[in-house]
Amino acid sequence: MVEVKLTEDCMRLISQFESLTGAGSRDCVIDERNERLIFVVNPGDMGLAIGKKGASIKKASEVMGKKIEVVEYNSNPEQFLRNCFLPAKVTSIVFTGEPDAQSATVDVSDEDRGIAIGKNGKNIFKAKKLALRQYNIVDVQILQQPGEEAAPTSVE
Repeated sequence: MVEVKLTEDCMRLISQFESLTGAGSRDCVIDERNERLIFVVNPGDMGLAIGKKGASIKKASEVMGKKIEVVEYNSNPEQFLRNCFLPAKVTSIVFTGEPDAQSATVDVSDEDRGIAIGKNGKNIFKAKKLALRQYNIVDVQILQQPGEEAAPTSVE
């Protein structure tokens, strides 16, 4: 288990997010590149975080002044990665490398490829960042289909 180090800003944002939504959060990433906040919520708190018809997350987004995305934590790294890519359907995940420096190759259904990568690679960026923070998974890649160009995967 990796110890996630939270900055003062992240702790403040988590506290604010929890008080606005009622959902417990264990991590926060401030993604300046995509102008958003990403919260990793406790298992079972996804409904609270989003709220009825998205009311909680909309309110939190307005109050905090940034787009907010949430990912439900799971103690199983494979399930956690699947959660990172939702709503894209992940068909398989293969882990390679040493336990302290693993990489993950994710295969998604063809029709969900664009969703998994996201505009300007923002969804793959989110998965890479969270996998590194939560499980020390050093790289996450989406399996390429034959004859397909590589997806943008840089993490800044």
